[in-house]
Amino acid sequence: MKFFFTSTAIAAVMSKQSCTAFTPTKTVVSPNQSTYAAKTLKGGLQLRSTLIDEADATTQRLTKEKESHHDYISQNNNNMKKSYLDDGFVFGLDGSGLERPRGKEASVVVEGDSLETTPQQVGIVFATFAGHAFFAASSILNLLSQTDGDIGTTSLISLSVIITSWIMADFGSGVFHWSVDNYGNGKTPIMGNIIAAFQGHHSAPWTITYRGFSNNVWKLCIPFGIPTITAINYIAGPENPMGACKCWYYMISYTWCSIDWFSFPTVTLFFAVFCAIEIMSQELHKWSHMTKSETPAWVNTLQDLGISIGRVPHAKHHIAPYDGNYCIVSGLCNEALDKSGFFRWMEHKIYEWNGVESNAWKLDPELRARTLRGDYSLPQ
Repeated sequence: MKFFFTSTAIAAVMSKQSCTAFTPTKTVVSPNQSTYAAKTLKGGLQLRSTLIDEADATTQRLTKEKESHHDYISQNNNNMKKSYLDDGFVFGLDGSGLERPRGKEASVVVEGDSLETTPQQVGIVFATFAGHAFFAASSILNLLSQTDGDIGTTSLISLSVIITSWIMADFGSGVFHWSVDNYGNGKTPIMGNIIAAFQGHHSAPWTITYRGFSNNVWKLCIPFGIPTITAINYIAGPENPMGACKCWYYMISYTWCSIDWFSFPTVTLFFAVFCAIEIMSQELHKWSHMTKSETPAWVNTLQDLGISIGRVPHAKHHIAPYDGNYCIVSGLCNEALDKSGFFRWMEHKIYEWNGVESNAWKLDPELRARTLRGDYSLPQ
């Protein structure tokens, strides 16, 4: 019994202590303690606010430094001299890294190029034209053989082929001029120097007038030279299936003459003349940048007759964004090509194919928008 009361007393004491231990104690805070606590809380808030302000200031400083660094890099990139090897080299105009000369000062764009005619250039040009003359003469002789020695028939056919070749050379010069003006740069394989020369020509068009004949045309001997006409002559040879196509030609003498228009003589003659005119187109082009007093009288006559590209028609090409009047042999095809929108159609197809925009688009966003809408013809 005594043990029972003792155990009960101990349990009661432990229960009371447990309740005390697990019951929150109400603390009476004196006025001095309340003031101290408030100051402590306010100080904590002030400390936290100071840390945030410092962090914000640091972030702003780093942002400004980053922007300054970006501006510095951009400025340096803008100040870096670009060259004809850059994709940003658009016609060598403002923003392409070139300083456009004032007046009629010559400006050579391609590195290593010169206005001085070299013996190598003379040799290349002489050999090329001699080769073309050889192929043309051989073709006429073979044609004479086909007509059984009829000089009149041979002359008429040869003249017809030459005139056709002259017209197609004008068209070809336009396609070639358009392509090198709008696509590629100085790093383009094989054609890089030609592309850079054509595009850079727009920065100082008069530079071409300072070039001698061989210095002016020798670059075009690369795509239109002897290897090209030799390959064509082989393809058009009698052993090639092209020789199986016959065309009948009605002569003035009212006799029929079977002429193989698509075999060796006529095809080779056509392309020999075509390639020679394409090379000469750069010289015809040069004449269009010269005044009448600077060119011989016979050159002025050719321009007046429309055989060679005139000054006024070609001047239209040198109006930004340089989107028309590309033909530089006679200019005969320019109006038809520009009105039909042929080159805009080509640019649209190329863009759909590989996503590459023409240089003319880069200079004129409205031209780009019109072309993408399918409005190909140039405004008159």
